[in-house]
Amino acid sequence: MAGSQWELPPELCCRPMAFVALTGLDVVYNAVHRAIWDAFCANRRADRVPISFKVLPGDHEYPKCRTKRTSYEWYIPKGILKTGWMNKHLNLVPALVVLFYELDWDDPQWKEKQSECATKVEIVRTSLQGRNTKVAVVLIQKKTPLPPGEDLVASERASALCNACDLSGKSLFVLPHTDHLVGYIIRLENAFYEHAQTYYYTEIRRVKSHKEFLNKTTHQLLFVRHQFKTAFFSELKQDTQNALKYYRTAYSLIHELRAHETNMLEIKTMAGFINYKICRLCFQHNTPLDAIAQFRKHIDLCKKKIGSAELAFEHAAWMSKQFQSFGELFDEAIKLGLTAIQTQNPGFYYQQAACYSQDRKQLAHQLCQTGVSYPTADPLSGALDFYGQRPWRQGHQSIDPPDAEKEKTGMLALQIKEKGVPHSELIIALLSNAVAQFKKYKCPRMKSHLMVQMGEEYYHAKDYTKALKLLDYVMCDYRTEKWWGLLTAILTTALRCAYLMASVKDYIIYCMELLGRASTLKEEQKLRIEKNLTKVLMNEVPDAELECDPSSASAAKSLWSDRMALAGANEFTIEVQDYIPFIQCKAKFQSPSFHVDQPIQLQVFLRADGPNPVPFSKLAVSLSNQDYNQWCVVESSGHNTMSLAPGETKCYNFSFVAKTEDVGKKIEMTGVELLLGSDRGRCVFLTWRGAGGDIASTHEALQASRSSRQWGRSLENNQEQEWDTIAIQHSTMIISRVPKISVQLSHQPPVLNNEMYCLNVTIRSQEEGVAKDVKLTAGLKPGQDANLSQTTHVALEGSKICDDTAPALIPDIPLGDLNPDEKLEKGIFVRCSTIGPRIFLFHVAYCIDTTVEGRQIICKCHKDETVTVETVIPFEVSVKFVSTKLEPLERVSVDIPFLLMADVVSSSPWPILLASSTLELFSLTSTTPDMKSQLEQTVLETGEGASECFCLCCPPLTNNNNAVATGQYSISWQRQSSSSDSPLIQTTVTLPHILMESVPLYIHADLPSFGRVRESLPVRYHIENRTALVQEVEMAVEPSDAFMFSGLKQVRVRILPGSEHQMLYNFYPLMAGYQTLPQLSINLPRCPNTTTQSLRRFLPHRIFVKPQGRQLDDASIAAA
Repeated sequence: MAGSQWELPPELCCRPMAFVALTGLDVVYNAVHRAIWDAFCANRRADRVPISFKVLPGDHEYPKCRTKRTSYEWYIPKGILKTGWMNKHLNLVPALVVLFYELDWDDPQWKEKQSECATKVEIVRTSLQGRNTKVAVVLIQKKTPLPPGEDLVASERASALCNACDLSGKSLFVLPHTDHLVGYIIRLENAFYEHAQTYYYTEIRRVKSHKEFLNKTTHQLLFVRHQFKTAFFSELKQDTQNALKYYRTAYSLIHELRAHETNMLEIKTMAGFINYKICRLCFQHNTPLDAIAQFRKHIDLCKKKIGSAELAFEHAAWMSKQFQSFGELFDEAIKLGLTAIQTQNPGFYYQQAACYSQDRKQLAHQLCQTGVSYPTADPLSGALDFYGQRPWRQGHQSIDPPDAEKEKTGMLALQIKEKGVPHSELIIALLSNAVAQFKKYKCPRMKSHLMVQMGEEYYHAKDYTKALKLLDYVMCDYRTEKWWGLLTAILTTALRCAYLMASVKDYIIYCMELLGRASTLKEEQKLRIEKNLTKVLMNEVPDAELECDPSSASAAKSLWSDRMALAGANEFTIEVQDYIPFIQCKAKFQSPSFHVDQPIQLQVFLRADGPNPVPFSKLAVSLSNQDYNQWCVVESSGHNTMSLAPGETKCYNFSFVAKTEDVGKKIEMTGVELLLGSDRGRCVFLTWRGAGGDIASTHEALQASRSSRQWGRSLENNQEQEWDTIAIQHSTMIISRVPKISVQLSHQPPVLNNEMYCLNVTIRSQEEGVAKDVKLTAGLKPGQDANLSQTTHVALEGSKICDDTAPALIPDIPLGDLNPDEKLEKGIFVRCSTIGPRIFLFHVAYCIDTTVEGRQIICKCHKDETVTVETVIPFEVSVKFVSTKLEPLERVSVDIPFLLMADVVSSSPWPILLASSTLELFSLTSTTPDMKSQLEQTVLETGEGASECFCLCCPPLTNNNNAVATGQYSISWQRQSSSSDSPLIQTTVTLPHILMESVPLYIHADLPSFGRVRESLPVRYHIENRTALVQEVEMAVEPSDAFMFSGLKQVRVRILPGSEHQMLYNFYPLMAGYQTLPQLSINLPRCPNTTTQSLRRFLPHRIFVKPQGRQLDDASIAAA
């Protein structure tokens, strides 16, 4: 049987749809008919009814219907399901035949055409003799019909046509060929669908009616057949729920059949078909768990039904197809919206299908005979009547085969055909599908595992290029994850591929890796591989690899001989960083940094893991500055050969002197190169990127460090340095020579805001020679807040205040040469205009001559000193406005004097000298003609304060703004410890604005500074009218318990604009101490907004009253 026998028939895999035949349409020559046909079949959307249309001629011969059986008493079925039955009902036997005929209701030749239409209908019925297929007629008309009931002629003629054609009214349709053709076609489809539904319902009932004639002794196959047919008709009817029920019943019945070798294949074939249908419908119903459960049940029931032992490969092929089909169903369901997970996805089913295909290949290799010719009379010829039967004994259902010789010949033919099946291609295709699924669902290890199997299959298929490509890809993962056993097995296969391809470079790589520490091969195998590697390096043909196909090995030998003749292809460069080669390399600089006056030393450690010593010709280290490469090379001379003993670490030391222009630069190892072989054979350059190491060395170093900490091992106790503890140091920094000078700073912190702060720098040389071209860079250290560089200014002179253009850092201040043990001093002055911490840098650079390994070089040395200094404010200035009675003021009145109080409190840790102070007024005036500073030459210690007072007056302003700018208060000061030529620092404080108000009446009083009990106290009140209006003033004196008074208690006067009125009272104190004066109540009728309280604030409220004095007489004095 052909290898394609395991493919599921297309009629089983497709979606069953009702089959409707269209006759009477000339789609080639008639444009109207073509348009109708296109409307039926072109661009069918998912919302249209599921119908399969086919245009057939009117006299088409449909499959003949066999005579219906009336009894099953003596009937013995020959098989379960005929091979053409599904296709017959999908594509050959229609559920409905539709005759299209062009006829209008008002056609002049109505009678003739009616007769012709009836004849055509009769021809269709005759060709469907015995079938339950429905027949319908569609009249193609040019005019749009009138609504039903309005066209009496149409109704009459439609009835006549139905009678002539023996049709019911529901089977006659009208199709107007108008602009709305598609809409009419969709309505026709729906009507056709209803007729098809009726047909399939009738067929289901017909099949079910056979059940009562069957018995379970001889008709077991018919039970399965009828259930399958019922389910298939249900699918055609689009009743998928009932279809699934019937398929399940059929599946149960098929496993009740008695199975033996002659019918095992038929049972499995039909079980596979029914299982496919059940799983497909479960996925369609969105019940994937039911589909998976059904498939598992199917596999459990069928996996041991092997059948004939000579054809065991057929069972493996069938099992493979079951898994593949389910995987395809699963994948199709996912594309339609089903969600799969990592542990349940189609990849597992494709993988299992590949496993059974591999079993099939192995069984075929074991069972299929070689050197046997195919039988002359082909036992596999001829078409099969029933699914799953043998061509040489079709319809045979007994246990024993009818002809033993034919059976033997047929099996032999199957075995011979199986030998021609491309098993590897089938396996690779399945594995490729599985890999794609595992990649999609992020299962990297499963993907790698299957890619290895794909590589091995390509190897068996002798496609060595693809095999190497796949195995190379997978080996990267296994190296990273350290699966050494798996890696060794894959490397062995890859080595065979490389040998059979005569790929010299790949062969060398895999040989070196199989000789390395990751290889789990035995010693004798490594010796053989090492011998072959040596032959390749000597440009000789290596021995064939084990387990190679003899014919392929002989072809490979000729390829290797051809490679020997290619003289220009004997040099190979292999980057071994991504492999685990048999030579390990680690390189390191002996220090992370070297001074420019020290030789730079680096070490290269080599270790061979092979069974024998490994000779090499050259070792070279490449550095980022190629000028140094010449000092890092070692080559073997004619007599002095270099080699690496197995398991021993060999160290090679290199040193060179750095160039002075590389100070501050990093020198990196860009690569290490080792040359194997010689010019007489092949040259293989092994290169390591950076400072060596390979894909496994990082993990090994980590393990070694943990082990060392755990067991307390130390390198000093070992005679030989342990390889895993060698740390790679791939770069070093060239730093300047260590300076032999001292830099000292002296100053008096903290810095006072805006002062010229002095930092004295003392530089002393401790060099043995002359320090030349000494330069100082001083100022704010770069890299701090950007605002600090705007508010910090550095100068070399401190006799005057530097302005804001002075830099924050002065570079390269020349200081000349400095002899041994000589010192010099330099003062740097800093002005900081904001408070906060600052870091100042003092960088001293110089040149000096020195000798390194006999070479004279000029070294540039430098030394940095930094100091953090806090900037603080020297003093706090607070200002307040008070009345002449020293009461706080929130607002001042026009032309009424008030006081400005300035308080200065020192916050400096050092004594400060206040040299002078000045007050600059903007809108106010002073009542004192000469405002001399009251703080002149005042020294304030920490926390001490000084105050001064100014008497001011606010003149009338022209603008309407109530807020008045007062002015500025400036203080000139310096540290008390400053020298005489130090400049004074001026600190200016902007005085706050004050609110101004105008009062209509200004009242002030003249009275003595104190009174005496029972002595007259004269008080004169001055009342000034400050407005341009005549003011009426109502005044009254409120009584007081502490005073009696004489004068007008209540008075009403008029005061002209700008005039003054005086009131005189004599107060008579009654009590001693601070007493409240009788209060004056004032009311201005013309200024209702002015209150007594606002006018009363200018008057004194209290006065001190002394007690009454005594007159001492002479007697009293004498007594005293």
